[in-house]
Amino acid sequence: MMVSGGELRMENRGTFKTIEWTDAGVRMIDQTRLPAAEVYRNYTDYVGVAEAIRSMVIRGAPAIGVAAAMGIALGMKNSVARTETELRAEFETIAETISRTRPTAVNLFWAVKRMRAVFEESLLRSAAELEKISTTKACLVDEAQRILAEDIAVNEAMGRHGAALLDDSSTVLTHCNAGALATGGYGTALGVIRAAVRQGKHIRVFADETRPFLQGARLTAWELAKDGIPVTLITDNMAGHFMRQRQIQAAIVGADRIAANGDVANKIGTYTVAVLARENKIPFYVAAPLSTIDMNIVSGEEIPIEERSGNEVKHLAGVSIAPQEVSARNPAFDVTPHQYVTAIITEQGIAREPYTESLSTLFAK
Repeated sequence: MMVSGGELRMENRGTFKTIEWTDAGVRMIDQTRLPAAEVYRNYTDYVGVAEAIRSMVIRGAPAIGVAAAMGIALGMKNSVARTETELRAEFETIAETISRTRPTAVNLFWAVKRMRAVFEESLLRSAAELEKISTTKACLVDEAQRILAEDIAVNEAMGRHGAALLDDSSTVLTHCNAGALATGGYGTALGVIRAAVRQGKHIRVFADETRPFLQGARLTAWELAKDGIPVTLITDNMAGHFMRQRQIQAAIVGADRIAANGDVANKIGTYTVAVLARENKIPFYVAAPLSTIDMNIVSGEEIPIEERSGNEVKHLAGVSIAPQEVSARNPAFDVTPHQYVTAIITEQGIAREPYTESLSTLFAK
């Protein structure tokens, strides 16, 4: 049934799609409504897609990249430009709007760059101006859908590589959500877990709640429960206790940007998990596609860290949990130095120290 604001509420749905291209627009699950309600929103213009990224209706680096590509394609599809000059000006406006939404996730900028390359190439395919414009629009729509399909395939390949790192009957700690909801489908960190389960391994998961946005509690636990994978929810400050009790055998997370030296920017609290894992001699794995690795930056010191409103810290489900007069800090990400990372799992294989060499090798494949 349709509900207000272009929403579509789905009841008793066995599977879900994070994002998809439809004739009516870009359709995505509203992650701010999970797990209470499984609601899908349809966006008919690029401004709406940009706001969905900014407000975390869709989140997770790979999923943001897909949404960015679809937002650009949608904006160009709706363009009424009659000349190449007008089309170029409109493309720049759309690309700039999309690029301003989230600063840390490099997949967003990777997708914008890829769409720009297709834009430029397609403009060369025809001499007639109106034909050139229609061809360019079609090429951008095709490319956005190709990025989605590639993302799912990449995640499945990543899962196959990473599954070998998880022992049978082990319990794995995750932080934030790096599953199908954070990607075009299947997932990065959760994709590794899914692949291990498909291989017949008995894997249990401890999911950090991931304050202040509760992606672990709301999203990771929801995904794993849908898949029938045993999951136990813990608060962020319980991880060290369970590691020390030897109830966790590995930790695996996703990433929003990885520097050339292997430094990893991921959801705030990831650094804490990595340090605890090192102290307790537990492997700490990062699963991310090559598109998340930014070989143009030397270290994590160069990664911009988004700081969100302190109200997200001071409120829980719309209810105030702190005095109104106090201030609150809310960095959305932190950087884990490469020496705490046991391995980085990609679609091209697994990288280990020294990352400056092993990551370069993966890109060369």
